[in-house]
Amino acid sequence: MYLNKAMIYGNLTRDPELKALPSGMNVCSFSLATNRVYNDRDGNRQEAADYHNIVVFGKQADNCAKYLTKGSGTYVEGRLQTRSWDKDGQKQYRTEVVADRVQFGPKNSGESGGGAGAPTSGSQSSGAPAAKADADEGKAPAMPDYPDEEINPEDIPF
Repeated sequence: MYLNKAMIYGNLTRDPELKALPSGMNVCSFSLATNRVYNDRDGNRQEAADYHNIVVFGKQADNCAKYLTKGSGTYVEGRLQTRSWDKDGQKQYRTEVVADRVQFGPKNSGESGGGAGAPTSGSQSSGAPAAKADADEGKAPAMPDYPDEEINPEDIPF
């Protein structure tokens, strides 16, 4: 059995690009950044970012181009694919995630929710939200309101 599955949650590093194939099908491409924090050999905290190229086809491509913007939190499921081509006599390679499913992250409307702080709607200007994002960056995410009553395990139906 073989498995080629990629699951990535990250922030867009640039606005999506929408193009049309000769067949008429739309294709949208964008890049996601994922961050990880680890301790090095000396015990110092280090941060590293990885960048992933994403390609989406069809109706999902239209939706991604319409609703996603730079900084948007996005979850992508798909498969890894490596393409190759010749450029100036040298072979070039590009590995990308061909998305089967794209799920948009939470909209950041003034509250810090773990995203990058940039708007997910294309209707807002690009200058004003950046200052807001810088101000929200230091705040801790708001905790959800949980019910006060105890949960009885016998009430759970499964």
